[in-house]
Amino acid sequence: MAVVHNEQNYTRKQTHTCHWMNMIVPWIVPVLVLLLWQTIGSLGFVEEHILPTPIKIATTFATLLGNGELLYHFAVSGQRVFIGFVLGAGTGIILGVLTGFSRLVQEVIDPSLQMLRTVPLLALIPLFILWFGLGEFGKVLMIALGAFFPVYVNFFLGIRLVDEKLMEVAKILQFSFWQTITKVMLPSALPNILLGLRLALGTSWLVLVVSEMMGTSAGLGYMIQDARAYAQTDIVFVGLLMFALLGKCSDSLVYALERKSLKWRDTFKG
Repeated sequence: MAVVHNEQNYTRKQTHTCHWMNMIVPWIVPVLVLLLWQTIGSLGFVEEHILPTPIKIATTFATLLGNGELLYHFAVSGQRVFIGFVLGAGTGIILGVLTGFSRLVQEVIDPSLQMLRTVPLLALIPLFILWFGLGEFGKVLMIALGAFFPVYVNFFLGIRLVDEKLMEVAKILQFSFWQTITKVMLPSALPNILLGLRLALGTSWLVLVVSEMMGTSAGLGYMIQDARAYAQTDIVFVGLLMFALLGKCSDSLVYALERKSLKWRDTFKG
């Protein structure tokens, strides 16, 4: 009994140590970079208006947060991303499901969509300005277009990559159409579906920057553009930091959902 108890304590300590290591290790490189960055700036190797120190950026971040300016720009940008993502992802889900289930729909719609997918979003900016002006609709539509293709492609692939043998088993067990969808197709397609949503969220934030620099009076992209015009490099870095944090948080949210939903998969962990 004593040996078993000691082994349990040892295993518990190992698990506790691994937990702390998993929390600490990802921060090693960022902390070292920040320390090196601060040292270079403090010693005057680079002028502050070109590369402000992390302390200066943190001070500016706190100031903008305190006076409400940062929260205001974040709220405007967040609304654009939310509406654009919902619109683009929703359309991508509908068309992805239709083309995935119907070969006829695939042959009619997919070639045109794949051709449009290869057109760079930046090349569409002049057309969006001509068609929709500098208002909100053009910005939201551009974000929706950026979110559409990752969702559409991965929904389509997720459905088409379902093992045919599983579909045959569903027929043998006389599953209804709804049972086939929920018990066979959805679990098999879920990895691709979540990947599509994860990529679409990241793309939405990237397109937001471009859309807000087209011409606007509010938003994180506008804040960066305005700060660049007045050589306020610290505010530019604050805007970039916000995009990094928002992108990471949204990506981590989908990743957590992915880990919880797909914990049944026995895959290589590295």
